[in-house]
Amino acid sequence: MTTAPLAARLTRVQGPLFFPVTAYGPDGTLDLDVYRTHVRRGVAAGAAAVFACCGTGEFHALTPEEFARCVAAAVSATAGAVPVVAGAGYGTALAVEYARLAADAGADGLLALPPYLVVADQAGLRRHYAELAAATDLDVIVYQRDNAVFSPETVLALARTDGVVGLKDGYGDLDLMQRTISAVRHGAPDRDFLYFNGLPTAELTGLAYRGVGITLYSSAVFSFAPDIAGAFHRALTRGDERTVEVLLDAFYAPLVELRNAGRGYAVSLVKAGVRLEGLDVGPVRPPLSEPAAAHVSALAELIERGREALADLAAEAGGAPGDAVDTGSGARGVTVGERA
Repeated sequence: MTTAPLAARLTRVQGPLFFPVTAYGPDGTLDLDVYRTHVRRGVAAGAAAVFACCGTGEFHALTPEEFARCVAAAVSATAGAVPVVAGAGYGTALAVEYARLAADAGADGLLALPPYLVVADQAGLRRHYAELAAATDLDVIVYQRDNAVFSPETVLALARTDGVVGLKDGYGDLDLMQRTISAVRHGAPDRDFLYFNGLPTAELTGLAYRGVGITLYSSAVFSFAPDIAGAFHRALTRGDERTVEVLLDAFYAPLVELRNAGRGYAVSLVKAGVRLEGLDVGPVRPPLSEPAAAHVSALAELIERGREALADLAAEAGGAPGDAVDTGSGARGVTVGERA
């Protein structure tokens, strides 16, 4: 854990946000050595932050003790180079317990996952996240999706809540997001507040979200193809439309079609991708299932196609693969009173 506030460290980032998968050994128990290797590789590849034990990391499948060990392993593996954000979810009491475990493990912040099962009203949601934010000194990013969709007034109230520093949107209603950004900008001009595109395969909607000023996004692809994800991030950041369009058409659009071919593929297909790249992180835990063999083969072909696209782009530019999308200014999340 570092002394710099999480929000400050995420305001300007130089790479994608990394959501590592959780590694299991042959006996189904945690494999923390492989997990640390996975995290270290992501940091070395240019991750701007590590989001440990969140959706891609199978938060739902971990016991509290396993969760604490994973978060501590992520903190150790990053060695302070980038912030570590841990998931926290279920009902309020359990979410608070996970938050305290994350704090004890050295995390820099929390991603507050939706409450378990119930569909609460806006007042209940505000109370839930306020109690979670008050439980520790960790900064909290609230995740909007499924049964936790907020009105602009609720997000404004959360933005005024001590400890709540941002909103990750996994719902995908850009009309709602624009009204939310406007409400917070007008109602809390003194509060810096971060916004994240949290849709599955967020790169596909990156251009649309940038249109309303949201540049931070979670990248599941970074877990298994950091070269492709990093190249796309650099291109999107610097406005390289040619590279963005080529990667969207050759890789990301067909990847989304493949992801939609099976239940739970937003996690299990990502984990299969990590294994394809040579790191044995084990299978997913129940109730998720492994992707069909044909779909894993299709993923391998897609990764190859994405890399071929990068090589072709580099050839156009007269350089080595990746040169066509090298470097660029850091992306950032929109803050109150400011649009990227």
